[in-house]
Amino acid sequence: MARVIVVGDGPGGLSAALFLAKNGQDVEVFGQGGTGIKYAYLYNYLGLGGLAGTELQARARDQVMAVGASLHDTAVTAVSAGEGGVTATLGSGGVLEADYLLLAEGKDPALARSLGLAESEQGGIRTDSEGLSSHPRVYVVGRSTRPGRSQAIISAGDGAKAALSILAREAGNDIQDWDTPPKA
Repeated sequence: MARVIVVGDGPGGLSAALFLAKNGQDVEVFGQGGTGIKYAYLYNYLGLGGLAGTELQARARDQVMAVGASLHDTAVTAVSAGEGGVTATLGSGGVLEADYLLLAEGKDPALARSLGLAESEQGGIRTDSEGLSSHPRVYVVGRSTRPGRSQAIISAGDGAKAALSILAREAGNDIQDWDTPPKA
C-alpha cells in the first residue's frame, strides 16, 4: 500500500483521492476549500444537469471520506521530494512523509514551483499524459498544468489518470478501476 499526500480539494485532487482510497491506498488530502470550483456553476459536467460548484465539492468530499481517505482543513506550507519519497510540512508545524505527492494547486502552483519542476511555455507545470511531473514521485493535475484553461471535468479526469498511474506503478502492471452495478 502506498501513502499519498494530495494537496488541493478541488475536482482534480478529490478525484485522485477517490480512485486511490477506494483501491486500498493510504490517502491524506489537504485543502482549505479555496478551490476555484466554489465560484462555478456546472452546466457542462457530464451527468449533472446543473449544479453549484460548492455542492459538487461537498458531495465529492463526502464520497472521498466514505472510501477511506482522510481530509484535513490544513495548509501545506512546504514540500520536498527525493528518490525514496516525499515530505509535506503542514501549517501546524507537523511533517508528513509519503511515497507520492499529488499537487492540485490550481492557477498558482507555488509548491510545484518550489520543487523546481519543469514548466511549459504557457507557465503551467509540465507533466506527461498521466500527470507525472519531472520528478518521479510528484504528480501535478488540473489547472496547474493548464493555467489558461480551467475546466472542472478535465481536472477530475486528470486526477483519475494520475491515480491510475500510481496504482499501476504500485501493482507493477496496468490497472482498471471498474465497478459493476449491485445485484438487484
